[in-house]
Amino acid sequence: MSNIHPTAVVEDGAQIGKNVTIGPYAVVMSNVVLEDDVEIKAHAYIDGYTCIGEKTVVWPGAAIGTKTQDLKYRGEKTFVKIGANCEIREYVTINSSCGEGSKVLVGDNCLIMAYCHVAHNCELGNRVVMANNATLAGHVTVGNGAIIGGLSAVHQFVNIGRYSMTGGMSRVERDVLPYMIAAGIPVRLGGLNQVGLRRNNFSFEQRLALSQAFKILCRSGLSVEEALARIEQEVALTDEVTHLVDFCRCSKRGIIADGRSKARCE
Repeated sequence: MSNIHPTAVVEDGAQIGKNVTIGPYAVVMSNVVLEDDVEIKAHAYIDGYTCIGEKTVVWPGAAIGTKTQDLKYRGEKTFVKIGANCEIREYVTINSSCGEGSKVLVGDNCLIMAYCHVAHNCELGNRVVMANNATLAGHVTVGNGAIIGGLSAVHQFVNIGRYSMTGGMSRVERDVLPYMIAAGIPVRLGGLNQVGLRRNNFSFEQRLALSQAFKILCRSGLSVEEALARIEQEVALTDEVTHLVDFCRCSKRGIIADGRSKARCE
């Protein structure tokens, strides 16, 4: 049984799971899928080919699955997929994608605070936190466990690395290295995200290897390729260090430089 308020609008065709709650004046359009134990609070609006995972809560005024704001959109069929156990807070906007069959993806256990925006073709991993008014432009990728501070703006095609933390009011135009802290206008690296890594049960050995890799990459004055080659020779190649090296080599927008050196990371 589901609890649907009599003033809510649920169009024919919407797929409603077990124990779903839909609050007063909420709107659920015809192509939406709400999995078991989802809660849609008052005045939320769910549109498009949107699937919301079990036990996710959508708070008042949020708008999910609405038409992309990309001017290239020509009416193609696109999707939004939100994982399980997420909190989508007040007045969040998560647009649909652009490009036939493409998706906007939000992983499990994410917290997207009030007034945040997730644009077309974005992909968020699991346990991502976006603080109030953080904004993602199109084609942004956010890794598992990343935190984006309030009022931050992330440029199109930027990658935010896993378990990184981006400070509030940052202007993010380049890729944020995984496992690191970045902040500012222009944004600069501050070092290893020690607190976040400890909270996520990274061992001392894992954190030590990442710290050594960071110093070579961003404080040695070497070019990126020179630094990566030196890391591979001198640092224990844990899974995290290997991921960091691969992240740098795959970067298309360039990586953010350290704020306390003249490293040539840009």
